[in-house]
This record gives sequence, structure tokens and C-alpha cells, in this order.
Amino acid sequence: MNNLINNLIKEGYLKTDLVIDAFSEINRVEFLPEELEEEFLADVALPIGHGQTISQPKTVAIMLELLDPCRGQNILDVGSGSGWTTALLCYIAGHEGKVTAIERIEGLMEWGKGNVSKYKNYVKNGEEGIAEFYLADGKKGFPKNAPYDRILVNASAKVIPEDLKSQLKIGGKMVIPVRNNLIYLEKKSENNFYKEEYPGFNFVALM
Repeated sequence: MNNLINNLIKEGYLKTDLVIDAFSEINRVEFLPEELEEEFLADVALPIGHGQTISQPKTVAIMLELLDPCRGQNILDVGSGSGWTTALLCYIAGHEGKVTAIERIEGLMEWGKGNVSKYKNYVKNGEEGIAEFYLADGKKGFPKNAPYDRILVNASAKVIPEDLKSQLKIGGKMVIPVRNNLIYLEKKSENNFYKEEYPGFNFVALM
């Protein structure tokens, strides 16, 4: 376990065993451009091209702990980017689960898919694998694989998209940045959502 992970645990950002194990097993260096690989332990967001970033590890830890993903769940990863969050979710969901990764920039989607494929049987190939990658508009989600137990959104929306809310299972949870706030949403019934709001975050825009 590296110093970054140890610090995130000591500071209370990483809490649950499954999320800690995911951070330990999925190496952030695999999801960075070659020229930035030496920065993989830096607790900062880093550029990955196309005007996008790989999120700050502390922020990802906060989001995953709020999301509370579990083994065997059907999970949507919106704005999959370099593939880091997708790989973390694959580890957590396991081979009994499924992760749908959507990205609006084709070159970034293909690069992220290649990064995730460094981990054996993570990318779906035939009947095997956990993650499927699609070029799609994040605001519209991916209805074909819905409903989802968990939805993670890695870019900031102006409002919570109705399509994402409708694709969440009853009892499901979503974590999404809205402007400069991080929103936790739990679907209690078809039209009833429990919401918590955490200020002070900065993300690229969900286009």
C-alpha cells in the first residue's frame, strides 16, 4: 500500500475495506499519459488530453465512499475518461457484477478501454468480462443496460439529468457533481429521492 493510500486512510477519506482494496489493486499510474506517470502519487487532478482530467484521488475516494458500490452490482460510470474509475468499479463489482462505461470523446474512450484491459477479464469480450465501453452522451446515460444499482458521474452537470434519475433502480444510489457541489442521491421510489449536498468541489463540465 503506497503513501497516498495510507494518507487517505489516515485522513478518513478511504474507510471501507472494498474501496481500500480497489485503490490498492488498481494502480493510478496505468491511467496516466506517459509523460505524467511519475505524478501518479500526487493527490491532484492531472490532464489526460482532450481538455479532460483524471480526478484527484481524494475526490475519487470521497465519491466512492458515498456511492457505496458492492459486489455483484450493475453500475454506470459516466465520463469514464482514462478508465481509472471504471477499473476501480470493476474491482468492487467483481465478475458477478457489471460496469457500463460511457464517454463522449471517442479517442478518450478507446484509450480508457485499453487502460482497463491491462487488468485480466475486466473488459467484456464475448461472454467474459465486467466492463462494457460505449461512446455516449453522459446526460442521457445508457438506457440499454439500465436499471442501475449505482451511478457515478465524473463531470459537473448544471442540474441532475432526468435520464440518469430514471435509469437508477429504486434503492439505488448516484453520486454526481452539480456545479461546485457533490450530490448524493438515493432513489426511494419512482419520484422520491433522498439528497445530500457537499460543497467545495471542482470538475470538468458534463457536456
